[in-house]
Amino acid sequence: MINRFDIDRRYLAIKEQAESSGYHLNADEDFAKELVHGILTNEERYGFAACPCRLCIGPRKDNLDIICPCDYRDQDIIDYGICYCALYVSNDVAAGTTPVLCIPDRRSLPAKSEPGEAEAVTQSIPVKVDTLPFPVYRCRVCGYLCARTSPPETCPICGAASDRFEKYLQ
Repeated sequence: MINRFDIDRRYLAIKEQAESSGYHLNADEDFAKELVHGILTNEERYGFAACPCRLCIGPRKDNLDIICPCDYRDQDIIDYGICYCALYVSNDVAAGTTPVLCIPDRRSLPAKSEPGEAEAVTQSIPVKVDTLPFPVYRCRVCGYLCARTSPPETCPICGAASDRFEKYLQ
């Protein structure tokens, strides 16, 4: 059972993480705490902190893109001033100088990709791949890059779990 203490504690943790990384939370604290309640509900229900405003289908590995903060947050903030659920907002929205508009959901349920499809994307990057001693992993949350045999257990920048990393270069 989720109680007010759990919501307040998680809200403060999210707010501290956001501010230390240069992000802002929605100034309407009651609204933001309702979103945090939804995140906690999803965590209780599914075992991970899925965005409360998106439909979670299947296991964690199929929903890595919508674990809060989701993969779409930064582009949503750039394009619309808020993320899809409006938990995170831009500087201008936080300052009250830009109005908040409704935004479209960028997420589409992934189609089954063909083997080798991801590799084709990485090979278009102008890097001599055969000279790298280790694969490069990218944090899908904050963009942190690291070259090592496997992704870190947690991202040293944003604290995301290792399964939020993707192989960026081989």
